[in-house]
Amino acid sequence: MDGEYTVSVIMPALNEEDSLVGAVEDVIGSFSRLNVQGEVIIVNDGSTDDTPRIARGLADRYPFISVIDHRTPMGIGASFWDGVRKAQGEIVVMLPGDGENDAYEILRYLPLMNDVDIVVPFVYNQTVRSWSRRLISRTYRTIINVSFGMLLNYMNGTVMYRRCVLQDVELRARGFFYQTELLVKCIRRGYLYAEVPYGLKRRDRGTSKAMTLKALSEVIKGYLSTVAEVYFNGGTDGGIAEGSVTASRKKRLSAFERKDAKGMELVR
Repeated sequence: MDGEYTVSVIMPALNEEDSLVGAVEDVIGSFSRLNVQGEVIIVNDGSTDDTPRIARGLADRYPFISVIDHRTPMGIGASFWDGVRKAQGEIVVMLPGDGENDAYEILRYLPLMNDVDIVVPFVYNQTVRSWSRRLISRTYRTIINVSFGMLLNYMNGTVMYRRCVLQDVELRARGFFYQTELLVKCIRRGYLYAEVPYGLKRRDRGTSKAMTLKALSEVIKGYLSTVAEVYFNGGTDGGIAEGSVTASRKKRLSAFERKDAKGMELVR
């Protein structure tokens, strides 16, 4: 890496006292390994354990780490969006504070941002998760792809976005469905994206907060809301951001088309 892009890692953390330090150190190590200039924004989402103190300690130790505190849990979607508002990097990516994700696995694809505005990872070592979790993920993926006319392999990973494409997107989901909602809205607007394989770490402790009944209920509500918004309320209306790769490539293609049309007129 040549350090071309500045990166904002947004790290939601709800009761992650055992994992937060390791997750942050993993990002720092990946920054160093890839020569990335970046920041880490820890979003303490109303934790009741020692997470707030640990987060503040990390911010005191590292000048590129900052902390946002929620007095009560607001959800991973709300945490991500609060992080986006504070972010200074050209590229933003969510890496949760549970330490399940290896930052290097997604940040190594930063060079792809020269050609696309979104990099969407999919898990290639799926056996680190239980068969029931894999079955639920496969069913979820099928429903989303059929509902919104997409062909994604995975929707709930550590997606990298060019920050400018998020500026006029209205995000309604506050929980785990925010990741799918954001991808649906951005891809249906026409932003260029690439899918890439990435590996997950095996969870050493704790259980995923994405598999609770509360999270499932929020996903269903988010899905129904997004269907209504996309198909009936113009939820994917809006132009392509000027600072995006998509806008640049559209302008270049338009110029080629005008040049070709002019050439054809001269031949005639």
